[in-house]
Amino acid sequence: MPLDPQVAAMRERKIAQDTPPLYTLSLAQARADDLASIQAAGGTPEQVGSVVNDTYPGPDGDIDIRVYRPDVEGPLPVLFYFFGGGWTLGTIDTSDAICRRLTNAVGCVTVAVGYRLAPEHQFPAALEDCYGAVEWFAANGSRYGADVSRIAVGGDSAGGNLAAVVSLMARDRGGPELRCQVLVYPNTDYTASTGSMAENTDPAFFNSRSVAWYWSHYLADPPSDGMDPAVSPLRALDHSGLPPALVITAEYDPLRDQGEEYGRKLSAAGVPTVVSRYDGMVHGFFAMAGDLDAGARAQEEVAAYLRKFL
Repeated sequence: MPLDPQVAAMRERKIAQDTPPLYTLSLAQARADDLASIQAAGGTPEQVGSVVNDTYPGPDGDIDIRVYRPDVEGPLPVLFYFFGGGWTLGTIDTSDAICRRLTNAVGCVTVAVGYRLAPEHQFPAALEDCYGAVEWFAANGSRYGADVSRIAVGGDSAGGNLAAVVSLMARDRGGPELRCQVLVYPNTDYTASTGSMAENTDPAFFNSRSVAWYWSHYLADPPSDGMDPAVSPLRALDHSGLPPALVITAEYDPLRDQGEEYGRKLSAAGVPTVVSRYDGMVHGFFAMAGDLDAGARAQEEVAAYLRKFL
């Protein structure tokens, strides 16, 4: 179908304002512009019961975490949310509006992890930070009023990649048992080059050139690192025994096909999996709930899914 009218209007505004693609900017400017655009489109952040900014002892030093709690009594299940930004852009503030909405809608403790960014810290720094946070919180979460027997992981874009790989790591390392995983337009295969990757080149939106730009920052040795299942979870030899998954994709997204292929891989391995494509949408729409009705609907779908498993 054609672009959703709200997305088409967004595209016209970008063109009229001559908004440069992030990959044409300096890293500092790209980080600032990315955060500003997400905060502008994310809608008014909801009030939650409490927000605690803290740290946990990461693999190479303290890592920021932000713990959201709804105004609800009793030990609550836990959602770890990993922000998007191609492992290169983004902060805990990037996912703030999403985390607040999910905290309230699910009735859970939500933990946002301020993992280290590339290119200053390349693969596997972000991954180890995220997995380490899950392990640490599983042992210490009771101090935040969390029920650590009920844990889910989720994220969008690069955050979806991290959630998928953290799920593999938890299985393979005998880590915390996860109830489910929510993967919003995730990167799952470094080598993907056809189909949606080839079709989506519009410079007004996240496109195939954007994907290559992010990979170039994240990976020190792209050809070799890119084949590692810890980078490309689609390439894992075994997908069995993973937690149930919700995979959300967007029609006009270069990552669409690899996200949906990952859903098929999980299903073929016996993992209960739901793949939900949002027609007319572009990459990033999930974080634009203030501007795009479909972004709000997708967040509601995620909340309903998490309530089912948590």
